Amino acid sequence: MHTSGGSASPSDISAPASMPGLLPVPWPEITRLRQQVADDIDTIKRQTRRSGTLMSEADAAAAARAAVRKQVARWAQDWALKHPPLGPDDLERVRTEVFNLLFLAGALQRVLDRPGVEDVLIDGELMLVDSNGRTEKLRSPFSSREQAVEWVNHMAGTSGHGERQLSYATGKVDFRLPDGSRVAATVLTTHVTIAIRRHGTMLSTLRDLVERGTVDPVLATMLSCAVKAGLTMVIAGDMGTGKTTLMRALGREVPAHERLITLESDRELYLDTPDTPAHTLAFEAREGNGERDVSGRMSGQITLAELVQTSMRYKADRVMVGEVRGEEAVAMLEAMIAGGSGSMCTIHARDPESVIERLMVPLSRAGLSDQAGYRLIAAAVDLIVYIDKTDHRPHGGQMHRYLTHVWETAGRGEGGGVALARIFAPRDPQDAEPPLRADVRAMPTRTPVSERRMRKLELAGFDRRWLGAYPNGQWPQGPVT
Repeated sequence: MHTSGGSASPSDISAPASMPGLLPVPWPEITRLRQQVADDIDTIKRQTRRSGTLMSEADAAAAARAAVRKQVARWAQDWALKHPPLGPDDLERVRTEVFNLLFLAGALQRVLDRPGVEDVLIDGELMLVDSNGRTEKLRSPFSSREQAVEWVNHMAGTSGHGERQLSYATGKVDFRLPDGSRVAATVLTTHVTIAIRRHGTMLSTLRDLVERGTVDPVLATMLSCAVKAGLTMVIAGDMGTGKTTLMRALGREVPAHERLITLESDRELYLDTPDTPAHTLAFEAREGNGERDVSGRMSGQITLAELVQTSMRYKADRVMVGEVRGEEAVAMLEAMIAGGSGSMCTIHARDPESVIERLMVPLSRAGLSDQAGYRLIAAAVDLIVYIDKTDHRPHGGQMHRYLTHVWETAGRGEGGGVALARIFAPRDPQDAEPPLRADVRAMPTRTPVSERRMRKLELAGFDRRWLGAYPNGQWPQGPVT
């Protein structure tokens, strides 16, 4: 995360009145009101169940708003006996804060609702907000360490992960906010640190990525056809390059007659929604409760590797693994070979040249020899896609994310590794005489796709002549540098 440089001082931290952290009443008053409203809602739900019906989310939200108004009006009368009475705007702030704490992200909701917000990092009194390719320094919405910890534990409980509580005994927790944003919080740092990763692109499609300049129409069409043709893919890139966003978009290209199963440590793909054509089942690994059995395994733990095997029992046509880090790599690649045509996974790789070796790391940890690992990759994977980013924010620009490489696996290499054919790659300046141009984005390389895979692509709607007809692709605007 980039800032405008140097350590922050009070003079360069904004605190506009519309931002959180400037509540007209102390935080304990908000939490007390929240509990009173929660008790009211629980009473209403019990009464509804006794009548033989269940309360919908919309009805629960409406009941909550009514309860908030009633409790805040009653509270405001008592507050005014010992304090200056609150005006209409301040009362609305209190009502909004109480409702947000019950159903949304509490004190941070107004920040998360701002257009383009991608990441929020709270470090003591400082809050850094990344939005639209820029970083803004703000004051934290929390007035004390205790308030920050209370917010973390309340939101963890609301997310269904009540067993994950932040304390000195449990120094870090991870959970999701109601809108799907990922939260990591810790007291292992000098101050309470809370990192929130927003999913503002949960409904992204390949067309959206074309419009953002992440992929050009030629490559987008090829990837769409590769999904429809059932080619297996590994999507690689460094942190924050958009691997999950790309795989989410590719998941929406899976044909409607198929069953797609997603497997993740923490949910990010969110493809089990009506806007995904394929019937999708979303599985999430489960952490243990801290207790270990005689074998040393945490009680209640369910790993990604186990979920790969479990998914086969639900007649999955293809499987998508959010990020391969450990022993699930072997299970995933074996599933690709055993019939998981069109399956995909992402992997973290700092540069394009290290993708294969990065994939070999979890295979080696699982006990596979180099020869067995390379053979497994070559047999299981059809295409490797690399996505990168260029960060111009330190110079007043923006963040650019774009695809740079597509390789086709071509069996075993002469040195015993995996042979790769570069189908798309950046154009070397030495090869950029007109009509070609140098560019760091993925351009057709004139290396032919193997005939067997090309026939599959053509059956899915791709025309091989496009690779020659658009030697520079169809990227928007000028080259990214």
